[in-house]
Amino acid sequence: MKALRSVPLLTLLALTSCGIPATGVVEAGGPASGILPITQVYFVENGALVAMPRMTALPGDPEAALQLLMAGPLAGEGDPGRLSTEVPSTPTAMAPPPATDGPGEPASPDTFTVTVKRDAMTIRLPPGMDRLSGIGVRQIVCTVTAAYRLTRPSDATVTAEVTDGGGWQVTASDESCPER
Repeated sequence: MKALRSVPLLTLLALTSCGIPATGVVEAGGPASGILPITQVYFVENGALVAMPRMTALPGDPEAALQLLMAGPLAGEGDPGRLSTEVPSTPTAMAPPPATDGPGEPASPDTFTVTVKRDAMTIRLPPGMDRLSGIGVRQIVCTVTAAYRLTRPSDATVTAEVTDGGGWQVTASDESCPER
């Protein structure tokens, strides 16, 4: 009688062990975060803005996205020679500090900063940077707000004031940015 009771258990064990050896822990990278390490950087093609996906170590960081924009188009992005930028590059000595959510320490005058307060941003460019064209301002606003929205999705319009700290300033919003 006892032998009949153990038959279903032995059958179950035989079916579940199907010859696959046990393995230890398999390393497969970092934990899932829900945010891909990609941000949209806006360049100019045929006079219009186009979003190019870029890998970034800091997804959702507006200043990291601005640094990618200032690096210019990369080889292999879009048709050769068709992408351009109206935003001058930043000398390598101008490494950006981390973005702030509200008032913080004053930044060095040689760096750019992005200060965020709810759905409003202030983007301060280094003094001496030439005044930007309208499309250059839109490149900056679209790139920075796209990065911001990665970690703070909202239907609200984000406004950005772009200034050089020396009296030049323009206010724009992300309403006119091309779809990402």
